[in-house]
This record gives sequence, C-alpha cells and structure tokens, in this order.
Amino acid sequence: MKFRNLLLALMCVAACMAAGAEGPSVNVGSFLQDVAGVHTTLPSKNVLSVMTASNGAIYAGTDAGVAVFDGSSWNTVADAPCSALASWSGGGAAIVGQEIYQADEGNEPRLVGSVPSAKVNAMAGNPYILLLATDDGLMQVGESTKPLQELNDLLGATRAVYSVAVSKDGAIAVGGVSGLYHKPVNGKWTALYPATPDGKSWAPRAVRAVAYDSAGKLWFGSLQGVGCLEGSAWTLYTGADGLPFNEFTGIACGPKGEVWFATTKGAIRFEDGTWNYRQGKRWVPNDDLRAVAVDAKGNAWFATKDGVGVIERRPMTLAEKAKWYEDEIDKYNRRTEYGYVLGSSVEKPGDKSTHKNHDSDNDGLWTSMYGAGECFAYAATKDPKAKERAKKAFEALRFLSVAPVDGEVKQQPGFVARTVVETTEADPNLQKNYTLEGQKEEQKGDSMWKAYTPRWPLTKDKKYWYKTDTSSDELDGHYFFYAAYYDLVADTDEEKERVRKVVKDLTDHLVRNDYCLVDHDGTPTRWAVYSPKKLNHDPLWSWERGLNSLSMLSYLTVAEYMTGDAAYTESIRTLREEHAYDTNAIMTKMHHGFGSGNHSDDEMAIMCFYNIVKYTKDEPLKKRMTYAFYKYMALEWPEMNPFFNFAYAAMGQGATYPNAYNDWKIDPWDGWLEDSVDTLKRFPLDRFNWEHKNSHRLDIVPLPRVQRGDVVEPKEEVMSRPQGYRTNGKVIPVDERFFGHWNTNPWALDYGGNGQELADGAVFLMPYYMGLYHGFIKE
Repeated sequence: MKFRNLLLALMCVAACMAAGAEGPSVNVGSFLQDVAGVHTTLPSKNVLSVMTASNGAIYAGTDAGVAVFDGSSWNTVADAPCSALASWSGGGAAIVGQEIYQADEGNEPRLVGSVPSAKVNAMAGNPYILLLATDDGLMQVGESTKPLQELNDLLGATRAVYSVAVSKDGAIAVGGVSGLYHKPVNGKWTALYPATPDGKSWAPRAVRAVAYDSAGKLWFGSLQGVGCLEGSAWTLYTGADGLPFNEFTGIACGPKGEVWFATTKGAIRFEDGTWNYRQGKRWVPNDDLRAVAVDAKGNAWFATKDGVGVIERRPMTLAEKAKWYEDEIDKYNRRTEYGYVLGSSVEKPGDKSTHKNHDSDNDGLWTSMYGAGECFAYAATKDPKAKERAKKAFEALRFLSVAPVDGEVKQQPGFVARTVVETTEADPNLQKNYTLEGQKEEQKGDSMWKAYTPRWPLTKDKKYWYKTDTSSDELDGHYFFYAAYYDLVADTDEEKERVRKVVKDLTDHLVRNDYCLVDHDGTPTRWAVYSPKKLNHDPLWSWERGLNSLSMLSYLTVAEYMTGDAAYTESIRTLREEHAYDTNAIMTKMHHGFGSGNHSDDEMAIMCFYNIVKYTKDEPLKKRMTYAFYKYMALEWPEMNPFFNFAYAAMGQGATYPNAYNDWKIDPWDGWLEDSVDTLKRFPLDRFNWEHKNSHRLDIVPLPRVQRGDVVEPKEEVMSRPQGYRTNGKVIPVDERFFGHWNTNPWALDYGGNGQELADGAVFLMPYYMGLYHGFIKE
C-alpha cells in the first residue's frame, strides 16, 4: 500500500511538472531603474565640479559659489567660484577662489594651501595627503604647494596630468598626457603599460580618468579605451568589447563595483560586464560633462554648464513600472470621452503640466495595442482595473465602427474609421492636406493616393468628425485586440455577441468587396487592399503581397473562430487553393537581410501571425504559418523586442516543420527571454521624445547599403541615414534611443526630438502583460 501511495504521489508530481513545463520563465523581482533629474537652484547653473560626502550630502561647485544638497534643498556655503572638489572617507577638500580648503567630518573647513599658477585639472587625497593634477605635473598641497619631483622627473617634458586617485590604503595613480603612472604604498613611481594574455598591449596616452573602486581595483580611461588592473592582471576594453565612447572627462566608482565615466558626449556606466550609455537630455542636462560623483546609494551626479544632473538607481519591479505607465496614460495620454490612447504634446520641453492631446492617423491601432495589453493583464492578474481598462478600449474601438453609420456620407456596413475628432474642435477638413487641392498635391509623391472629400465626414449626431481612408495597420490592430478581448475579458454571452458583431460586420465588408475596405467614394482605401487581383497581379502591390495575404488569412481565421461561420472557412480555402495566400505569407516581408525592409510592417505581421497560429483549426495551415512566423523572426531576434519574442515563443515553442529533408525544430533562438526581460527593465520612465545620438559610438557596426532603405534609393540618401548595430550583434538598447511604438526602425542610430512629445507607455504594457499571461515572466 505504501508503495502504491508513493507511486501515485510521484505520478502527481510528474503531472504537475509536465503542466508547468510550457516553456522557460524568469523571476524578475526588484531591479534598479535609472531615473534622471536636474538641479538648477544653485548659485549658478554653470557647475564646474561635484562631490558626494561620506555623510550623504552632495556638493556642487559653480562659477559663483558652492552649494550643498541635504536631500531636499540646496544651500549655498561659499560665494566664490569652486573649480574642484574631492572627497574621501571622513573628509574632503575644495578649491574656492584661489584658496584650498580641507575638512574632516564634523569639523569646520580649514585653509591648507593656495592654488598654483598652473591650471588645476583634478584633485584627490586622504586625511594625510592632498594632491593636485595640473598642467605642470602632480603637486602636493601644503603651506607651499609644490611639485612631486619623483613623478615629474618620470613625466619628462610632457608634464601635464589630468587625473589623480588615492586608494584606501594610500596607493596613488595618475593619468596624464604621456601615460598612466602608479605609486604603491611605500613604493616608487612607475609607468604602467597594460597587457593582457590575449595579446592586447597599450602604452596609454592622454589618460583623463583614474580611480580605485570599492574592491581596490584600478580603473583608467584614455583614448585607447578603458583598463582595469586587479592584482597583477589587466582587462582592457575598446569599442569591440562594448565601450561606447572614449573622450573621458572624469570617473567615479559606485558602492557595488559599478564604474561611471563622464565624457564630452554623455555618461557611461560599466556594471556586471555591461556598458550602458546615458546621452541626451533624457539622462543629463548637457552632454559635455565636467565631473561625476557617485553616492552611497549608487546614484550618479554630474557637473554640467546647465546644472547638476543626477541618475537615480531606484528599486522597482516590472509590476510597479506597469502601474506607473498606466497612471501616466490616464493623466496625459487619453483623448475624447472614449479614451483613445496615444501620445500627447507639451509646450515646454519635458513639462507635463502643459500637455495637449491630439488625434493621429493610428488612434485605432495604438488603442488596440494598449487594449490588448490590458486583456493580457486581466487574464494574468484578474485585476478588475485591467478589466475596466480593456472594456473602455473595446468601447472606443467599437465606436470607430459605429461612427460611420448613417452619417454625413453613405458608408457600406462594416466600414471602420481611423479615428474621431469632436466637433467642438476646429474642422479638420479645413486643414490644407485634407482639402481637394492638398490631396492632389499629395498625389505628386504617391500616384496611388486618393483625392476626395470629405476626408472627415460628420457622424449622424454631428458630435464627431470621423477620419476615413483607413489603412491595413488599423485593421491589424482591431483584429488583434478583438480576439484577445473576446477570449480573455468578455465573460457573458451578450458581451461576446457584441464583439462577434463588430468582427462579422467588418469581415463581411472585406469579403463582399473582393477583400478590400471600401470608402464612401466607392473605391478601396489607399492601404487596406487585400484583393488577389492586386496582390498577385499588380506590380505596384508586390511589396504588400506577403503581409496583406497574411493579414487577410488572419482576419478570416479570427472571424471563423468567433462565429463558426463556414463562409469564412470557405474564403480561407479559396484564398489558399486558388490564390496561394498561404504561400505568399511565407515571404511576409520584402527584405535584404536583417535591418532592411519596412519596419512599420513588423508589428503588423507579428499581431497577425499570433492570431492565425493561435486560432486556426486547420493543422496544415497552422504548421505552415508557424514556419512563416519562425522565418520572419530570424530578422527580429537581434532587435531584443519583447512583444515579438513573446508572441513567437507563445506559439512556436516546441514546434517543428517538415520539409523534404527533415522535420526541423523551430524553437525560439537562444537568448530570447533574457533579451526580452532586459528590454522591459531598461524602458525609461521618461517618455518624452528627447534627441539621442549613437552614430559616433565606438561599439557600432554600420549596416551596408543593401540593408538600408530601398535598393533603388540613391546611395547618398540611403547612406546619410546612420544605421547599424552593436558589436554584440544586437541593436541599440531601448534606454539609449527613443521611439513611441514598435513600428520604429530599431537599427537607426540617431533619433531627433525636442522633448515636446510625450509618448504613452503602452509600448511596455502590452509585451509585459503578454509575457506575464504566457508564463514567461514571474513576479
């Protein structure tokens, strides 16, 4: 009996293990979120130096005085210019005017020397020695500040030194024009020539940053790169190893071994083997950093001509980040009584108090992706707020199908508007690009552009204008959301029927019109064209052939799933057997390798792949579309996109695909989960469109011409757009560039912006909740 009970227990454990073996997952827990801030209530915004004291206070030296930050406010403690600050355990020093002061913890500052005639570049010390790095060598502060002759003899004619550091045990390191120099405790000065077992060897020059970290390791930064000496072993880093930039102006080490570098183009942090680049106003007040200091909590402080910058390391969970974005959306990113979710604009860069909401071409798409995220959220957490948000999104999207009914112009049943604008606002039809003349002007750049009026007809009750000429990306979003809402949120027969009706009306409209969305002028909209005549036989539609074939099969599959109507099954059969739409979908994207093609199409394709693989009842079609999805993802894995990665992993994990030679495994590629979670962690809380520059970086591999833009574009035009990827084979991380949605080219290196557009956080919410729902993320 005992053996039988043991056997049953083991069988139960095995069954539980099998049930939980759907795929890999990661417990994320708390991580450190970078959050930037700017301080300008100082004697002057022109900050020359910055220091963190052992008591936690932050000191800023400006060209008009010294101020100390006590955690809540800045207080001026000296009214003369302060060009240098230095701190150590229990004390510190400052150059104020032409005098040098030193203070021990709890005591008043005392005058210890005067500034030499040579320019002072840096200062460092301990309770027993205070050193100045100057253009005339290294000097020791005392009653008469004097050169350290032993080192200066070693320096020779090129005596300028830029940086100096003193370790806890009293060792000294100096960086200068001619090299890197070191004096161990009770030892002599020597020049250091770093070399590694793999053959790297440097004779450092122009060493502008030296420091000892919390473990006693010596770090330096020069034009050759970054070096670290641990014991007698060197590690050297260049752009090939991930170092982003090398024009250093300062260095500071954090409490957990992290190292911060100030540069002439932003800040760099090296932590746990990873280089992080913090450039642009999202992260620092001005890219030209004069100095950097790190406090006991790991927060980094920067001296700039536009104030003191700080990058706080704030403990946070992904769930807390999601709540932050949801709260921000409710405050700043909703429009009309229906709450369409999209970016807003502000008058003053970075100032949310002046935000203004406005319509976009893709209100339906962005609200769909936000709403789908809330559907996944409700399914994963059963949070009633998520259900409420998803229901609000459904009503907003459903209204885009209701708005055209019996309005100013006659639309066929099932037509879906792009968006709506309240008639209390200015008439959008009067905008130049929506007049007949403006649209004819548009035709000069797009021969297939339609010229007709009104572009914005009135609704029946005259409360709204609704936007016509709805595109395929809008429909992709609608179907993606409706399927998720139907499955995961609609919990009554009545609610499911409301969803079915919207989907059925729209799908019937498409089928009735040879698989096109037809506008009130009686012709298909510019982009919502899925007709076999166009996709298979019109060269002008060859670029859309694969994606639009996939989209239509996906739409029909969703309609078939919801309604059980055999007419949709027959349409799928016709498009496959007579028009090869499933074969078209195998080559969904026209491209010339990773980084190429239309990146706006990627999120559209992923939504359609997810739905068709999830909902089709046709096993051969499921296998073929899973393979097409896998083939598509071969271009996407380097993009570290959590939405794309989770969508494929949910559908393709454990899948195989047979061909004439084998039955191939088509699992997600290695690293997909780690990359996805890393991206979610990195998403900045600041969603303003600040400018980012990466084309100057050392760790970038440029894309060749064939992988940039259209092959028919002139070389000069294509190559003028910097595009590339890091030396690790992956694109620039999300916290080192800006984008509003997953339709942006992630291979682009430079991003314009002025901080006057506030993007919403749905770009984080949807993949996060999708990962949570499918069990890839554990909180």
